[in-house]
Amino acid sequence: QVHLVESGGGLVQAGGSLRLSCAASGRTFSSYTMAWFRQAPGKEREFVAAINRSGGSRYYADSVQGRFTISRDNAKNTVYLQMNSLKPEDTAVYYCAAMNRFGPYDLPTQYGYWGQGTQVTVSS
Repeated sequence: QVHLVESGGGLVQAGGSLRLSCAASGRTFSSYTMAWFRQAPGKEREFVAAINRSGGSRYYADSVQGRFTISRDNAKNTVYLQMNSLKPEDTAVYYCAAMNRFGPYDLPTQYGYWGQGTQVTVSS
């Protein structure tokens, strides 16, 4: 079991930056693949980025590649999403998710644990 709490969302102008954090409870954080997904109004939840258990492998959606960076600190039970060069189309609720099995990292159905989400709004 793991409980996830996101923070760091807000309102930012296009071209700006935000860093999201996701704090996890429990003593087995390092056994989970962690990911960020986002969901805009009227749209399906979409994959943003994922990081494996050790932090040695990272995966990104094409739409954020080169602008976003996912990282984790297993000592702090926290995963981060650094978002640079933000665009209005990045506006969404961002969710942190945890997966403790092997499988496609970009499918929401693979993740058994989710945070409550944090709103990111990018103004033009």
